[in-house]
Amino acid sequence: MDADLHSILAADEGPALRVVNANAASPVVIVCEHASNRLPRALGNLGLDEAALSSHIAWDPGALAVALALGTALGATVIAANFSRLAYDCNRPPEAPGAMPARSEVYEVPGNARLGDAQKQARVQGLYKPFHAAVADALAARGAGAVLVTIHSFTPVYFGQPRAVELGILHDQDSRLADAMLAQAAAHTTLKTERNQPYGADDGVTHTLQRHAIKSGILNVMIEIRNDLLASAAGQAKAAQELASLLSAALASPRGAVA
Repeated sequence: MDADLHSILAADEGPALRVVNANAASPVVIVCEHASNRLPRALGNLGLDEAALSSHIAWDPGALAVALALGTALGATVIAANFSRLAYDCNRPPEAPGAMPARSEVYEVPGNARLGDAQKQARVQGLYKPFHAAVADALAARGAGAVLVTIHSFTPVYFGQPRAVELGILHDQDSRLADAMLAQAAAHTTLKTERNQPYGADDGVTHTLQRHAIKSGILNVMIEIRNDLLASAAGQAKAAQELASLLSAALASPRGAVA
């Protein structure tokens, strides 16, 4: 069944997102756009096999566990997508080809090929808009002192090339929090940490930061963790613990301090 009607989600499939600790006192809002590899029933399997749907093209393995553990450590709200980025990538605007990709890395995505306007709008209305409305509401509730942190994971090998970086601290035009984290990284994490790696703003990965933080001037950062380091619960807990320490130190520093 294809999704060209009014809503991409059936009533019994639940909401497009989950919000954890909505009334948290912390100014930090943690966002995980690629938390799930679940597809709406209306999309079937998009023409992909189980291996593809379990791979990085469908979600960011380990990212949700880190986001939730980080939220607990910081006493922060966590907002996570409930459906795969193959249905809609919530870190892309509707006009971006990658929002509903017909190809992702080495995989063709047959169910995303030749989508009509009604089909695209069903996904925008059902998945993208509710997700970003929740992010906007959470940030607005915290006012000018809000802090936006997005959590992602990336593959250790990309198109056959190994990646040495283990932790990426990414930013767009506003680098205040990223600068503060990079300045403190050696004291708070054992991970090999680099700026704007393995992606940067020029790769179109900072949509959430642009939409919710850049124009309003609130502190923001995008965090990328190599997913082989998140393959176990112990690895996820270690990454979250180090990130909590690093973020706390960065936010307390003069460069990253919340006004």
